[in-house]
Amino acid sequence: MPRSQKKAQPKRKSVTRKSKSGKNAKLRASSKGANVAGANRAEGIRLFKLAGRPTKEQFRLVYGERGHLMTWDQRAAAGVPANKFQSALAAKQSGRKDAKPSIPPLTVKD
Repeated sequence: MPRSQKKAQPKRKSVTRKSKSGKNAKLRASSKGANVAGANRAEGIRLFKLAGRPTKEQFRLVYGERGHLMTWDQRAAAGVPANKFQSALAAKQSGRKDAKPSIPPLTVKD
C-alpha cells in the first residue's frame, strides 16, 4: 500500500463510529430481562421433563380443552402439578374402554 493511502483520513465516518457518538448512542437493553426469561424457560423445560414430556392431547385429557395453553403454575393451581401428571394421566386413561395395550400379549405355541 502506498504511503499516501496509509496517512489519508477516511472521507466519511464508518457505521461503528457513528453509533459511538454521544448524541446518537442508543442505550443497550440490560441483559437482566434476557437472564430472567432464560431462567423461566429453563424451569418450564425442567417441569416438562418431570411430567414425562406429555403431548398436547395428554395435556387436554388431564387439564381440559385449554390445558396445553396453561403455564405450569396454572396447571398446579388446577390441582395437578408436574410431578403428579403421569399418575393423573393414568387415572384418566384407565377409564377408557377403547384403550389398547401398548404391548401385545405373548402367545406360546406348544
